[in-house]
Parts: sequence; C-alpha cells; structure tokens
Amino acid sequence: MARLLADEIARAAGGRIVSGDPGTACAGAAIDSRAVGRSDEGGEIFFALRGEHTDGHRFVADALARGAGAAVVQEDVEAPEGGVVIRVEDTFRALQDVARLVRTRTPRRLVGITGSAGKTTTKELLAAVLESRFRVSKTVGNFNNLIGFPLCLINVPDDTEWMVAEMGMSSAGELAQLSRLGRPDVALFTVVRPVHLEFFASVAEIAEAKSELLAGLAPDGVAVANADDPEVARIARRHQDGGGRVIWFGVGAEEVDVRARDLRPAPDGEIGSRFVLEAGGESAEVALPLHGLYNAENALAAAAAARAIGLTVPEIAAALGAVRPASMRGVVHRPAETGGFTLIDDSYNSNPSAVERALESARSLSGARRIAVLGDMRELGPEGPRFHRETGELAARQGFALVVGDDGHDPGLTCRDVDLGEELARVEKGDRDRRRRGGGDADQEDVGDQVGEDHRG
Repeated sequence: MARLLADEIARAAGGRIVSGDPGTACAGAAIDSRAVGRSDEGGEIFFALRGEHTDGHRFVADALARGAGAAVVQEDVEAPEGGVVIRVEDTFRALQDVARLVRTRTPRRLVGITGSAGKTTTKELLAAVLESRFRVSKTVGNFNNLIGFPLCLINVPDDTEWMVAEMGMSSAGELAQLSRLGRPDVALFTVVRPVHLEFFASVAEIAEAKSELLAGLAPDGVAVANADDPEVARIARRHQDGGGRVIWFGVGAEEVDVRARDLRPAPDGEIGSRFVLEAGGESAEVALPLHGLYNAENALAAAAAARAIGLTVPEIAAALGAVRPASMRGVVHRPAETGGFTLIDDSYNSNPSAVERALESARSLSGARRIAVLGDMRELGPEGPRFHRETGELAARQGFALVVGDDGHDPGLTCRDVDLGEELARVEKGDRDRRRRGGGDADQEDVGDQVGEDHRG
C-alpha cells in the first residue's frame, strides 16, 4: 500500500494535526476500528465517519489502540497519548481527498465498471483474466460508492499494475465523482436496466447517469460497450461520435469487435456454458464454469475489456475456463446428503431483469420440482408493486412454487400467485430482522454498510 506521512494526509485533506508526530507513516485505511491491524503492514488511517445510527468518533481510541497510524476526525475526541489525530472539516470528503492523493501513485492503470447488473461478476472475471499477465487488485465485494471505492483505492498494493474497480450509483452525479477520483483508463459498461427508479424517472435517465463513468476517463482511455444493450449503445455511440475510442462487444449485434458465437449450456447436465470467443481474427472455445447463460455475457464483457488491454483470445479463453463464482452470484450447491437436491444461490442482487434471467437459468437444470425463493426488489419507485406482481406471475407460469419475503411491497402478490395454482409460503419481515440481529456486536455495522450501493432485498 502507498505509505503516507501524517503531514501528507493532513495537507491532502485540508486539515491539521492536533496531536501526535507529523512524521508518522501510515499505510491503508479503515472505517471500522475492528479492521485496524489486520493487514501485514498495519498503521492504517482510521476515518471517523458518521452513520445513521452510530458515529465513528466513538471508536477513535479503539482504532489507535489497535495500531492505527492516524485518526481523521471532524470533532474533538479523546485519544491515547502520542496517537496521531488529524482534524478536518468533513471526514467523508477527507476519505476521498486522501484517495485522490493515493491515485497519483498507484495503481498504474485502472478499469472502471458500471451497469445495472453484472458489475461485480464482471469485475471478478476481468480481474481473474488480467491476473494471468499482470499484478492486479480489485475492489472488495460491492465496495463501489463514494465510501467503498476510495477505501479500496487507499488499500491498493503499491505495485499494482491494474486495478479493476466496480463503480455504482443511486443518483445523478455520483458516478462522475467516482470517475474523476479513479481516472479510469478503461470504462466498461454492462447493461442498463430499470433499477433505481425511486430516484430516476426513466431507464434513459439511468443510462445518462451511467454515462458519467466517462467523466474522468483518461485522454487515451477506451470505452468498452455492450452493443446488444440499446441504452449502453446510445451513450457509447455518442462518446464515439465525439472522438472517443470504443471497443464493442455483443452476442447478437452485427458489428462488434469482440463476439460470443454459438452460446449454449454446458452438456450432460454440467454447470456452466460454452461459446466461441472471436476478436481480431482470433477465436477460441470458452468453457465457462459459471451457472447461467447470463454469466456468459458477463464473461464476454470481461473478455472485451481484457482484449482492449492487450490480452490475446487464447489467453482470455484459458483464464475464463478456470474462474469460480463469487459469493451469492449463481453459486450452485449439490450436497451429496440431500439425495439430488440442487440449490442455486443467486441472492446477491435483485431487479426484474435479474430475477427473470435467474429463473430462466434455473429452468435449464433438470429437476422434478422447482422452488423460487424471492425477496424484495428495491429502489423501483412507483412502479415497484407492478414489477413485483409481474415477477411473481412469471415465476408461477414457469412452474415454480414460491417462497416470498414480506417487506410490505405488494399484498396482492400472494393472491395473484395462488390464482395461478402455485404453492406459496411467506417469510415475515420480523423473522428476517431477528436473524440479522443475531450476529453479535454491530455497533459499527451501519457505517460499514454504506460502502456499496445496495438495492437488494
């Protein structure tokens, strides 16, 4: 990780050192005192952020006691003798200011990925492919917003050649800030779907907000765009018409630079898919070991970005054949003791398109009975009840028995599904809340939960 002196941190954040040695060396960052001291280097910068239910200033003494190199605060705090405390006007802004300083030193290059679906899986796939040639770092989990991304950036190893960064948003302007902070060399767009409709009037408005990823694109940077998605194609074409470089990928679009041909499920009941990857006159068969044809499209997006960076088609195909699914993203469990029971964990994210594709993929696997466990789809705005009702009807028509979480969205969902003759159970919100509270100490939980966009149910 980039090593920063306390005095450098204070200057970058527009603050002042109120206690401790200005020459103290720090490396890495944390917003949860329990995460301090976990790295090999230690000496993290602890940013005391305020959350909805708690305040990081309560944990400054604990962070310094655990070995934090410095604490960045916006109010007076008690600290152990000798502990470095940096007073700033706003710790949230200071986190981004320090990340901006780190970006001048590391990583050498950065890929920014955005889209309404597929960001995290595409990030994991692209990082796995690039690791075949480069020293790679990536954002953790869904740390993709104005807290999570700068936190990951400050924690990047200083020898990183490529960082693969997921960048999300819930409102206009967020991605522009992230892009200018990260200054991507490659801007990758997956798909635009009806999510965040609580904050946007239309899918076109969502696309415009996603286009902000180009705001900080390096002068010699390249956009990598899904030609099969009309909204992605629209914003990428505008960038191209303005003189920007675009690498196009797709399955069905006619003119693309990177294509997946002959896309099909894996044979003989295996998990995964097969397709032929084509680019620049090269081609190779890809045996992707991830459930669902939609993951082949994520793999194609990653392949296009890797191609833009300079990897060959055979290199890309070999790396994709060795990947493993990220947690809660199409992970298939087939425990031997269940006697043939198959569980597909695709619970990470939820929007109408994602549920539809998850159901389609589940139907591709053999089975005498199918059960869909559906949670809420959030941030859908006034159309939320309709989307939930249509999703329940779709699942019932496709022969799924339903287990539906009750978070107050659409009381008519039960009746509509029962009318179609399907079984249905309901998990009450209180049950889920009690399970969440069963995890022990959560004093800083709400601060940690702010690191990534979250429209899950």
